[in-house]
Amino acid sequence: MKAIVNAKIIMDKEVLTGYNLLFSRNKIIRITKELPIWAEPIDAKGLYLSAGFIDIHIHGSNGFDVMDATSEALEGIAKSIVQTGTTSFLATTMTMSQEDIERALENIQNFKATDTAKLLGVHLEGPFINPCKKGAQNEAYIQRPNFELIEPYMENVKMITLAPEMDGAKEFMNYLQEHYPHVLLSIGHSDASYEQSKESFSMGISHATHLFNAMNPLHHREPGIVGAVLESDRVSCDIIADLIHIHPSFFSMLYKVKKENLLLITDAMRAGCLCAGVSEIGGQKVIVKDGEARLEDGTLAGSVLKMNEALRNFYKYADISLPQLLAMVTSVPAKKLGLNLGRLAEGYPADFVLFDKEFEIHKVYIEGKAFNLPN
Repeated sequence: MKAIVNAKIIMDKEVLTGYNLLFSRNKIIRITKELPIWAEPIDAKGLYLSAGFIDIHIHGSNGFDVMDATSEALEGIAKSIVQTGTTSFLATTMTMSQEDIERALENIQNFKATDTAKLLGVHLEGPFINPCKKGAQNEAYIQRPNFELIEPYMENVKMITLAPEMDGAKEFMNYLQEHYPHVLLSIGHSDASYEQSKESFSMGISHATHLFNAMNPLHHREPGIVGAVLESDRVSCDIIADLIHIHPSFFSMLYKVKKENLLLITDAMRAGCLCAGVSEIGGQKVIVKDGEARLEDGTLAGSVLKMNEALRNFYKYADISLPQLLAMVTSVPAKKLGLNLGRLAEGYPADFVLFDKEFEIHKVYIEGKAFNLPN
């Protein structure tokens, strides 16, 4: 048995001091003031201790992309994001050819690796989206919802972003609700009206992908997707808190309205964790400069955001406590996906992160194993 001692432990509603986190092998045993004499102490030296971060929307990192469809790429992503505090993630696809998507899904299905962040499954972002809100997705490969494309891989599909106003979307959503109710359906890359959005919520949509981005804007006479999402107590949403996709003045307002229904994501692409330069996403050239990733026409192409940076940015501009902040990347995404993750509690996986007041990551544990981070 091991024990993390001298840490500020971030729980669901408070930050504990003077307590120890005991873990054995890959499970958390308990959090207690007692330190058994047989426990091996690990001195946290006053750092914050949180459950490991969960990223439900990430395309790539460190020069690798999910659509590379190789085990090397998935392992490269999974290893690099550990340094950002991310211990679990959904491999997120792009709108590309049917053959490319099938190869990526098959690769994810067959992927087996240890000593990396955990691959929880697939977030299918496209190709079932609206061309007029395609963002950095390739319009040439957008198609109407087609269950046959993804049927062989449904064991791994955990989340699907789609435009519910497109032809065939209603039938698609109804079928998934009946046969795969555990799959998280998310509105995104969509031009649905307020009324269409509300209707989609009654048909299985319970989340919104990168709220405000790749969707119609909030207007006082046409609330659109944003208005419908903000109004609903049942529908959650995620945002890219890189200070580029959304102005930080919205952070506090969003949290006041959505509370435990607000998540942080990175939407990071291949150039994540790398320096500025020329990169690629979905077969399209991307210019990375000054922390922004854009297509040649200036369209934002995902981000190069790291999860610990997202936390630092949100905390700086929002009126929020540390437990409320960390829930957005731990217990909240775990609950949305129906997973036994994201909490420092007895019986939960020993996935946790030690970080300082600037949100710099010092040490990461996954399944009880410590990871050495680059200096």
